[in-house]
Amino acid sequence: MVGVIIAVVCMAASGALLWRAQKTIPIGTAYAVWTGIGAAGTFIVGILFYSDSTSALRRVSVGLIIAGIIGLKLAHGSG
Repeated sequence: MVGVIIAVVCMAASGALLWRAQKTIPIGTAYAVWTGIGAAGTFIVGILFYSDSTSALRRVSVGLIIAGIIGLKLAHGSG
């Protein structure tokens, strides 16, 4: 039960932060960053707690997600 409460609190905080971010950057960029952070975070949790594979291809793929997030943020700053 405690896990469910923690999950609900974290989801609410995440949604609130997305709402706040879209006030200063385009919603498409905010959503892409939000989902990218979630994907990379889930990847890390899977490795640390669920013994998910850490193959080179998986690491490179997550690196590309992170590079895309950085690129979107940089593109927003230069636009």
